[in-house]
Amino acid sequence: MKALTPATIAPPFARYAHGIELPAGARIVRTSGQLGLDGDTVPEGAQAQAEICFANITAILAEAGMGPGDIFHLSAYVTDRAHMAGYMAARDAYLADRTVLPTSTLMIVSGFTRPEFVVEVEVWAAAP
Repeated sequence: MKALTPATIAPPFARYAHGIELPAGARIVRTSGQLGLDGDTVPEGAQAQAEICFANITAILAEAGMGPGDIFHLSAYVTDRAHMAGYMAARDAYLADRTVLPTSTLMIVSGFTRPEFVVEVEVWAAAP
């Protein structure tokens, strides 16, 4: 993967790349949105829920022989601006070892299927 960061536009607001170029012939995996559900338990708070989302994503990627380092795009949804800090803490910890950061989208939405969910995360990943 190659990060695309044109000097002619403003730098990213957080730890993400403006664009990513994938190598020719890469296998691509797309996950469904993952919610912060651990068995039958939904913990309180965006950070705890996001940590579960990322653990689920890691398990899904492992099924394809991939890992967090293969993620090239991450989309996240939170139900309130108040949840952004907790989500961002979990995301930054998840991406801490990355040299090439993925592209990213973060949106505030009105809600999910159950009111206790406050964050949802989905990714695109690619590997040879």
